[in-house]
Amino acid sequence: MNDFLIRNCKLFDGETFHSDQDVRIEQGVVTDVSNAAERPGAGTDDVGIPTLDGAGKTLTPGIIDCHVHMTTREAGSLDAMMEPFSLQFFQAVEHLSRTLRAGVTTVRDAGGSDAGVKAALERGIVEGPRLRAAISIMSQTGGHGDGRLPSGAESPMLSGHPGRPHGVADGVDGVTRKARELFHAGADHIKICSTGGVLSPADDPRHSQFTEAEIRAIVAEAAAQGSYVMSHAQGSNGIKTALRAGVRSIEHGIYLDDEAIELFLETGAYLVPTLQAPVSVIRAADSGSNLPASVVEKARHVADVHIESIAKAHHAGVRLAMGTDAGVGPHGQNLEELELLSKVGLSAAEALRAATVNGADLMGIDDIGRVTRGAVADLVLFEGDVEADGLVGIQDRVHAVFQSGVHVV
Repeated sequence: MNDFLIRNCKLFDGETFHSDQDVRIEQGVVTDVSNAAERPGAGTDDVGIPTLDGAGKTLTPGIIDCHVHMTTREAGSLDAMMEPFSLQFFQAVEHLSRTLRAGVTTVRDAGGSDAGVKAALERGIVEGPRLRAAISIMSQTGGHGDGRLPSGAESPMLSGHPGRPHGVADGVDGVTRKARELFHAGADHIKICSTGGVLSPADDPRHSQFTEAEIRAIVAEAAAQGSYVMSHAQGSNGIKTALRAGVRSIEHGIYLDDEAIELFLETGAYLVPTLQAPVSVIRAADSGSNLPASVVEKARHVADVHIESIAKAHHAGVRLAMGTDAGVGPHGQNLEELELLSKVGLSAAEALRAATVNGADLMGIDDIGRVTRGAVADLVLFEGDVEADGLVGIQDRVHAVFQSGVHVV
């Protein structure tokens, strides 16, 4: 671990901005945060400690991306059908490295990464962000997570293997058994689909999937394991069913009505917008990616209403946490989501809060997402004054990234 001091920086501590701050890191933990001009012992206690000049820069907690697919790239592309099965895991090594070096120090994988990916990270075999995994995606038969294509072939993104059980299940008994199977495989949380989606060719994002009784059973099983449920939910009815059943977060939230927003406020559930996802599909289609026409059509249809819904939710006070759905779009461009959040009305502080302390709270991790005494020293140092300059182009202003006090880039 490195011991060092960052001096005279603009600091976003997870909640608010502070000017002229000194941040001291020892053994990978933040041990002091203080005003540079008022810090007792400045210049004496610091002898022999490496010092970084933070003047003209902004220090934030490491960014937390609450919705990624680390073993996936160009999700939905038919080209993936021709690739060897195990290639996804070798590609994940590059995806993990790109993500960490972009400033994302913790991720919540929403389907794909298995216990082996987690172990490789924990043992230091590969570099990447801390990772909490859903392992697979729970879906009803014929739902968004049912990877069978119209041809009868199965999408490699959702195909099962010994470490990643198939996620399709039906009925209260069936979904309870499947949730237990996923926890046995190493899941940290459960990912379900309570509506159709953009990337699944045979369903409609507005249509509901899983009954309230089924979702309640999954939520109950997760709670019994000290965990929770995240729900892919795009149509308003499926969003409301999932919220009533007790899920902790709604992913995407494309079609929000007033009743859905009220349920968010009543339950305290998080909304993870993934504004980057439909944008990425449209970009890929425009650049010639081999995506099914039905997928591209759905992405174009939802893009504008998605922006309107997230803006409405934010204005109403719904709690937001940042997620990108990386794997649908390129890995390592996660911070574009901050810029997109700013375009729907979030201030720089609000967007960074969604990407730091809110993500930590959603994932139930107490010692990340903040720059305060005792917090893990996951940090990003940006060029310029982020509060004054705003978030446009923020992904190109990363000056340094630290994970547990280790200088990554």
